[in-house]
Amino acid sequence: MMLSCGAHCHTATHGTGCTLSAALTALRSQCADWPETVAKAKSWLLLAIAEAERLEVGHGIGPVHHFHQWW
Repeated sequence: MMLSCGAHCHTATHGTGCTLSAALTALRSQCADWPETVAKAKSWLLLAIAEAERLEVGHGIGPVHHFHQWW
């Protein structure tokens, strides 16, 4: 399975690898198969990256917004 992603210009991408791994682990038992699991994890992570600028923490490459769905 290949994950593709369009170009992005976000500066808050710190922790994306660990976050994707955790999302895959958490979602696997809720999904029918790996393609569905990966699609849901990727969708959630892309939103976490897009919403990360709202956190306004640190300097430079900031963290993704893990709780973007709630605040």
